[in-house]
Order: sequence, then C-alpha cells, then structure tokens
Amino acid sequence: MTAAHLAGRAPLRVAAAQVTAVPGDLAGNARTAVRSIAEAAARGVHLVVFPELSLCGYDVGLLRDDIARCAVEAGGDPLDVVAEACRTHRVVAVVGGCRRRADGWAIGALVVGADGRPAAAYDKRHLDRDERELFVPGRADCLVEVRGWRLGLGVCYDASFPEHARALAVAGADAYLCPSAFTTGDSDHRRGVYFPARALENNCYVLFANFAGAHGGWQFAGRSAVYAPDGRVLADAGTGPGLAVADLDDAVLRRHRDALRMLTDRAAPAPPPAAVPVPAG
Repeated sequence: MTAAHLAGRAPLRVAAAQVTAVPGDLAGNARTAVRSIAEAAARGVHLVVFPELSLCGYDVGLLRDDIARCAVEAGGDPLDVVAEACRTHRVVAVVGGCRRRADGWAIGALVVGADGRPAAAYDKRHLDRDERELFVPGRADCLVEVRGWRLGLGVCYDASFPEHARALAVAGADAYLCPSAFTTGDSDHRRGVYFPARALENNCYVLFANFAGAHGGWQFAGRSAVYAPDGRVLADAGTGPGLAVADLDDAVLRRHRDALRMLTDRAAPAPPPAAVPVPAG
C-alpha cells in the first residue's frame, strides 16, 4: 500500500454522466459534456465518467461509412472543448472517442485532468462482433490515480470478462470505471448482472456510465450507476439524462475489504484438470 492508503484518503466524489448523443456531431456532443461537467462541479464532483464513444455516439453504420469523422485526438476539437471545461471547473473527465493507432482504429477512453491536459488513454481490449470489423483491440490495461484513489479503466464489453476487472483490482484499483453503451432488452439484463458482480467479487467501487435515449438504431437502457464494494447501488441515474453521484469513501472500502476477503483469500491458479470418467446408468 502507498502512504496515502495507509493514512486514509479524503472521499472522492464521482459521477457517471448519462447523456444523449447525436451520431457524428462531435461539437454538439462536446457541448453536452461541458454542461455535464459544469453540473457535476456544482455538486462537488471531482471525477466524471461519460459513456463509450460519448463524443461521436455509438452508431455502427456511421463508423463503418466514415470512421475518420469520429476521430478524437489530443490537441484538437472536440477534446479541447472538454479540456477547457475540466480546467475551468477543476474536474477530471473520462470521455470516449475513436483513437487512431498505427495498426488501425481503437475505441478509446480518454482521461483529461483537472488542469485540462490529457492524462491517460485506454483502448478497449474486448471487442464484440460488429466492433471487430472496425477496430483493433487494446493491448494494455490502464490504472490512473486521482486524489490518491487508484482507478482502473474498462469499456463496456470488457466488463463481461471477470478477469479484466480482477486484474485491475489485484494491481491495486480501488474502483473500476466503465464507460458503456448498453441497450434495452437482453443487454440491459446483462448490465444489471455484470456491474454489481464486478464490485462484489473484487471488493471495489464500480462506476458505470451509459447513454440515455436512442441513436444509431439503438435504444439505450440508461441506469448509469455507482456501486459500493459489496455490489449495492449507491446512486442510479434512472433512464433519462442526468448524473449518478456518489462518494468513494476510504473507511467504507476498508470495512468491506475486511469483511469480504475475496481478493486476499483467492487461491493460487491450479493446472487445468483432466476429465474423470464417471459411470452412468
């Protein structure tokens, strides 16, 4: 543990920003983010997380036709617009967009510091079927530190793989931040299972940010939320635009990790078992 962890940390107020998006309207979506950042700051928030591809919208058809239109890069609009809001309001933001890499395009989660400077970027590691036609997977995990709190990044489908959040928790993450794009129906059912489970099994906070409304042929489920380290919901944004705001509290985290010891009690990996034949009638 670091000295900050041993001494105890001030609570970190976080928000999951549940926004509507217009596909391809990066300037308009950036203005939406600015309004959310201002609202979050007025509520004392230190860190706000936006949905997957929040700056360009999650529209597979648009991405397939003109992915370059959805590029988000440091030093250019719309990221500069978000950066100025972060600087003005002294808030850290995690926004989503398409990142150009040497080997192709990636679904990026970009972290902008309260000083308005790009601080880190994470590329989604697990891609679903449609995404694999357009994007390349990220190769590395990402852990950032904000006010002494260590925060691991995932994006949407990453949360379907328990080992992703677990690796970040083992590396010291106090919270798992997951910008997402979950829709109504079966996707919403999975959303309701994944995120409390990731919190409980890793004894960490989870921050899930989703879209509200419809775009790109999808009806999004909303339900952006912050989960406690025992899987209980601390804040829920419902189904319309808004913020889910909660405090990450060191005393609460310590209490849950003292009671729920899955991280410390986990067994060492075992070799793959051979199947044992069992007589059957």
